[in-house]
Amino acid sequence: MDFINKYIKIIDKLNSKIGIVISFLTGLLVIVVCYDVISRYFFKSSSVAVQELEWHLFSVIFLMGAAYTLLTENHVRVDVIYVRLSEKKKAWINIFGTLFFLIPLCVTVLYTSWNFTATSFAINETSPDPGGLPARFIIKSILPISFVFILLQGFSLLFKSIQEIKKGQKEK
Repeated sequence: MDFINKYIKIIDKLNSKIGIVISFLTGLLVIVVCYDVISRYFFKSSSVAVQELEWHLFSVIFLMGAAYTLLTENHVRVDVIYVRLSEKKKAWINIFGTLFFLIPLCVTVLYTSWNFTATSFAINETSPDPGGLPARFIIKSILPISFVFILLQGFSLLFKSIQEIKKGQKEK
């Protein structure tokens, strides 16, 4: 049980710190988009690199922020039903969802994205567009990395849910 508590604490803290870093990237994304809009519409100048930087930042925010979203329970869920349930029933739903949806999805994405990312690194992939960003393989590596963090957070959620059920059994 001590291992599980340490695991939960470490993973929750790690994904919490990642969430803080990601929040700063959202501010950077706003600045980059404002720069792009101003330069495009007021100065009639556009940059492929700036446009690619926008979607690179968005990708990192979305993918790396997913584990933090799971940690803070801000992910998509049918709250109309879930909110009205007891903590024990919520824990059972979390266990079921984690075991049958979250973990298989993470494993599938990790398995299928491995060659995609490895090939990108092997060919030193860059943007195909003139003036685009170099080192596209870095942004492609975010896909498997983010799903590792989601998987780790999923196990943390699973362990917390099991503890909630056991806690309910001890109280009886």
